Amino acid sequence: MFTISETISSVETRSALIPFLTAGYPDLAVTAEIIYLLDKKGANAIELGIPYSDALADGVVIQESSRIALEQRTYIDQVLKLVKQVSPSVRAPIIIFTYYNPILCRGLDIFIKEMAESGAKGLVVPDLPLEESDYLISVCSNYAIELILFVSPTSSENRIKAIVSKAPGCIYLVSSCGVTGLRDTIDSNVQELVRNIKKSTNKCVMLGFGISNEDQVSKLMDLQLGIDAIVMGSAFINKITDSTKDKNYEEIGSFCESIKDAIGTK
Repeated sequence: MFTISETISSVETRSALIPFLTAGYPDLAVTAEIIYLLDKKGANAIELGIPYSDALADGVVIQESSRIALEQRTYIDQVLKLVKQVSPSVRAPIIIFTYYNPILCRGLDIFIKEMAESGAKGLVVPDLPLEESDYLISVCSNYAIELILFVSPTSSENRIKAIVSKAPGCIYLVSSCGVTGLRDTIDSNVQELVRNIKKSTNKCVMLGFGISNEDQVSKLMDLQLGIDAIVMGSAFINKITDSTKDKNYEEIGSFCESIKDAIGTK
């Protein structure tokens, strides 16, 4: 079993928590500090986004964090160097989030090899076409990197079966149509989507896009959907933005703890 799936499967809470951070926002030193903090406060894995100027799956909050990181010249080399710095000292495995074009430009084999050498354990590529995923899955598997495939709210049952059959490990279920960002509610068909995935596989299901606060997480847990991990991005980015003013990032740790409390124990 891959590290990410193994980590998620072994959590003692009702669901694993995976915060998303944009590498280099507000700067690389703070990103490292927050990774250490989130690991200490119970994050089960950490998703680290490589800043990208054409981030079509991201909403305004994450796009703005990417813009600021790119202004400071935070690119693939700087992100992988950061991962290499922090990964030996944290329990939470790191998942790299990036788009397909930067991987292609660097070279699939080179990028995955460098990822593995940095200590990253998972990869999320939101715009990777399923029909072009076979080679990347193969390369990732050779380096023990878990490539996490997406299921969208509009995926048909046949499409879900195709994705699940190809996925080497976790399935990332997008909770709402559209880009990342805070939402007041989660699409009502999430329960049916989870059911369709779970009847096809015992692979872990991660739920992300639009999960914004403790109350929403608590209500999701009460539905007993069988979600194995919750990914939260914009909510954590906003906490970082608020904390940057006085450079006191403890509130981010407190927010992480409050989400863990909302998830609750099994």
